[in-house]
Amino acid sequence: MRHPQRHPVGPGQESVWDYPRPPRVERVDRRAVIVLGGEVIVDTDDVVRVLETSHPPTYYLPIADFVTGALSPGEGTSMCEFKGRARYFDVLGGDAVRPRAAWTYPTPMPGFGDLSGRVAVYAEGMDRCEIGGVVVQPQHGNFYGGWITPDVVGPFKGVPGSMGW
Repeated sequence: MRHPQRHPVGPGQESVWDYPRPPRVERVDRRAVIVLGGEVIVDTDDVVRVLETSHPPTYYLPIADFVTGALSPGEGTSMCEFKGRARYFDVLGGDAVRPRAAWTYPTPMPGFGDLSGRVAVYAEGMDRCEIGGVVVQPQHGNFYGGWITPDVVGPFKGVPGSMGW
């Protein structure tokens, strides 16, 4: 899919093709809940999201709002040209462990300071991730961490053939 065709936008929806590049960080008035291993590992209304062209929103939650022991330093780092160097966490809940299933930007780049002290979690591998009471679908691909809800339309980067978008 070289040049994706935008999906139609219905009432109450937004298109990821209207999101900016470079990305934008914004606070949202929605509660986020993540369940792993049958346990709620975070339940917070202190939520920001990153919006970037072709990506469903990535939600960042305060590290301090996770239950004790839910986040453990993971292996490796990665680099985002906009947000800076990411550090990974293993996510633990109940008897479940998901290696490198969350990330943070300890020293975010200028313009992304609202990400400081926050973590994003891949929905893939969690029992359930909710935003605003809606169970999310994970963004395709093993690199992207967007959360797909019915109020966001694509097509979304991460599907096969989208590498060149």
